[in-house]
Amino acid sequence: MRRFLRHSSNLPVELRLRRHSPSASQRLDNISLGGAACHSSHALPQGTPVTLHIPLLGEQLAYPGQVAWCTGQSEHYLLGVAFSEDAPELRAHMVEEICNLERYRKHREQLAGQVLPLELIAEEWREQRLASFSPPKP
Repeated sequence: MRRFLRHSSNLPVELRLRRHSPSASQRLDNISLGGAACHSSHALPQGTPVTLHIPLLGEQLAYPGQVAWCTGQSEHYLLGVAFSEDAPELRAHMVEEICNLERYRKHREQLAGQVLPLELIAEEWREQRLASFSPPKP
């Protein structure tokens, strides 16, 4: 049984292997307070320490965790990342920001009557929230 509610998302993310350079960009599948699932072009072994970075939320935001599972899909892998137990307020803030961005994206696309570039939506959203946005300290 799940401990945390999942939130669907399709934001671009980077999984950075700790002590290594960033991996190629992946796409987020879903996220919760406990972790995230990401689409990836390559497999990572269970237990691999990673840092989840979501560029659209800002360069300074990164969330430590480890690969909890990896499942082969038709043309890619789905990786489960369990977040570190440290800084639960930081995890909660990240999930809240992703949900707010997704809500804003749906609203803007409904007003426009078409799909809009995610980078444009994220930039608008960041500009609107810049004055009030201050990430919690880990």
